[in-house]
Amino acid sequence: MMQFFERYSMVTRIQWMLWPVVFLLMFFSLLPEDSPGQAFVFSLLNTLFYMAVIYGNISWLFPRLYLRQRVVLYVTAVIIYLAAVSLGRAYFMPWIYNRWFTDHPVPVTGLVIFRYLAGVPLLFMLSFVFRIAIAYFSVKQQAAALTLQNTQAALNLLKSQVQPHFLFNTLNNIYYEAYREAPRTALLIERLSEIMRYFVDESPKDQVSLATEVSFLEHYIALEKIRIRHEVTLTFDNQAPEHLSIPPMLLMTFVENIFKHGIDKKSQQNEISIILLSRDGRLEFSTCNTLPEHPAATAGPGSGIWNLRKRLTLLYGEDYLLTTAKSADSFTAFLSFPL
Repeated sequence: MMQFFERYSMVTRIQWMLWPVVFLLMFFSLLPEDSPGQAFVFSLLNTLFYMAVIYGNISWLFPRLYLRQRVVLYVTAVIIYLAAVSLGRAYFMPWIYNRWFTDHPVPVTGLVIFRYLAGVPLLFMLSFVFRIAIAYFSVKQQAAALTLQNTQAALNLLKSQVQPHFLFNTLNNIYYEAYREAPRTALLIERLSEIMRYFVDESPKDQVSLATEVSFLEHYIALEKIRIRHEVTLTFDNQAPEHLSIPPMLLMTFVENIFKHGIDKKSQQNEISIILLSRDGRLEFSTCNTLPEHPAATAGPGSGIWNLRKRLTLLYGEDYLLTTAKSADSFTAFLSFPL
């Protein structure tokens, strides 16, 4: 049983515990006046009604209408929804009572309907309190998950750092030796050194400068291009200010996927377009690349985009946009997140 509950988030588990408590409170409040069976049925129906009003608003109407700036439609939908649910309750519960729990049926009058409708506005307002509570626990859970992820990443990084300074010094010595005989090879060694330095010094940070991130991408692209037989037509249009700061490694996935899945090493017509810009307080990063005429078989879909989406959710909640599109001969990816 504990393993079953541990599969779900803390917010979900709290809600599962809350509603049985609400049911029991109503059951024991009705029990002195009603039979156990009647108290059970009406407590259950009332609990389901409360859940319908609260979740109908916070999980459906509010996010799909109000948060998308459709305020008039939201107000209209709320009125219609609450009226429909309340009238359904006003007719259904007396029918249950008359059918199963009394020998003298009670008619459904306007006063009865009004009594059922009277408490709905307060319950509707409580749905926002419920939403705030859920949001609070969700934020705490995301913060804890992000802290755990950063800690795990730092631990993994420490495990992989086998005397990094010794490695950098060795690479520098190789660089100077290679520079005498093969300057181009020396330049590639220097780029490799900068990439490794980025992993050690920058990637553990919460924020890095955009200039550092772009430099890392450029070094990576240069090293990838040496593995391709023919020249690649690549444009990198960087229109974002260098002083901006972003979480590290957010832009890497798109570029890595291009060289993993979007390059035909036998073709002379590989084209890559990368655009980076800031607009309206957000950073926008897009890539477009041609696709191989005969893609290599893979073991399955990569996990890079999935991992990136998971990390973005931890960092920004729902305040980001990540889309990909594939046509017959090209693949495009787009990412937007707040600065």
